[in-house]
Amino acid sequence: MFISNLFIAFAGLMDLALSILVWLIIIRALISWFNPDPYNVLYQFLYTITEPVLSLVRNSMPNLGGIDISPIIVLLAIEFLRTFLVQSLLDLSRIF
Repeated sequence: MFISNLFIAFAGLMDLALSILVWLIIIRALISWFNPDPYNVLYQFLYTITEPVLSLVRNSMPNLGGIDISPIIVLLAIEFLRTFLVQSLLDLSRIF
């Protein structure tokens, strides 16, 4: 029972963290359509949180002529993790 609850709690936390990351990436992408002030505290926060993930994807992709599709790829990867990993943890909780 304890391990089952642990898996359920961990799956819930993972789902929440991934959901928050999705929203942060979407907000950063929307803000990038405008000319954001790089000294704005909100923009610096969004940049600090999302840039490590986005730059990892951006650096592994070929140059697409100035078009940055790394947010789309990261959002798809997060959705895969939410569907596969969180659901797998919930299925594991049923075993224990």
